[in-house]
Amino acid sequence: MKQGKTLQALGKELQRQRAVRKDFLADTRSLQMTTNGNASLLYMTVGKEQKEFKVGELAHQQIASRLQIPYRYYQKMQREFPDLLDENVNGWFDQNPERRMIRTLDGHVRAFLSDRYRRLDNLELCAAVLPVIQDMKGASIESCDVTETHMYLKVVNKKMKAEVTVGDVVQAGFVISNSEIGLGSLRVEPLVFRLVCKNGLICKDYSQKRYHVGRQAAALEDDAYELYSDETLRQDDKAFFMKVQDTVRCAVDEAKFMLTVDAMKRAMHIPLEHDPVKEVDVLADRFPLNQGERGNILRQLFLGKDLSRYGLVNAVTAASKFCDSYERATDLERIGGELLALPIPNTALPVPAVRSYQEKQPMRTSLRLMQ
Repeated sequence: MKQGKTLQALGKELQRQRAVRKDFLADTRSLQMTTNGNASLLYMTVGKEQKEFKVGELAHQQIASRLQIPYRYYQKMQREFPDLLDENVNGWFDQNPERRMIRTLDGHVRAFLSDRYRRLDNLELCAAVLPVIQDMKGASIESCDVTETHMYLKVVNKKMKAEVTVGDVVQAGFVISNSEIGLGSLRVEPLVFRLVCKNGLICKDYSQKRYHVGRQAAALEDDAYELYSDETLRQDDKAFFMKVQDTVRCAVDEAKFMLTVDAMKRAMHIPLEHDPVKEVDVLADRFPLNQGERGNILRQLFLGKDLSRYGLVNAVTAASKFCDSYERATDLERIGGELLALPIPNTALPVPAVRSYQEKQPMRTSLRLMQ
């Protein structure tokens, strides 16, 4: 499993972001974009003041999508005819006015969202779930990070474990992920942690989601105004995060964990249909993999000396450690889970169900978010 930040470093970064981020609710008629080269600035009229922000890559994608401009054409205008891009964007801002939530951080527009978007932010999420994790006997955060698009907490419960085969012990866990910029729901997904190689597998099944959909914001008094967390929002968030806490408490489910372990045992008896090179090519046809990832998976498959589906799953999750970004490493851990969930061929041999065993000695953890 790829390591990101320490929990203390994560808390420090989330607090920094909280101090400098600004969110606005804006009528698109109050917005004006200007592009020079590959850099675009978004000007926003807030009362009598004009604010200026650089437009990030994701915000460009969201603007193009909302205005129904094909993104390849959007990029072509950005590179070759920036005045035409500005004319298109600003023209549609005026022609079809609507309210949008503009999320900014460090002087950049990081998201261009609906006015119904519910801000479920990472700092509040950590404040809600870390005490729950701390109360779980044997639980610890194995890895965590915040990227440009998501925050991740990967938790392992050292007291819930099972053997896939003799000496190959796996532990139950879960991943909490959240995006503040519209790239998916708040998710709690089962995780299986393999001790022999420290790999993490994010299970495709049994995940739970909470969506960033809220009430429509009140009517605008000005062209645009900055959004704050008022008392109503705080009460709504409190109720919401209480539900998230309940979800986290139930995240490590022994019955579901054992179903995943059973699937791993079955995968040991499913031989690969092709030679290793061809098998990785087939995998890359099913899932998006770049050349470096293909090479790392093939290398791990040879090193593992296991030409079964289980061996391929482990090769994928082991290759995640070599990804440049934490985001992409997590993607490969999910691909490993999807590969494990593929249908079982009729030729696969049945295997008996396995039973977990619990550690007798309780373990304590101390998980704190730096204040």
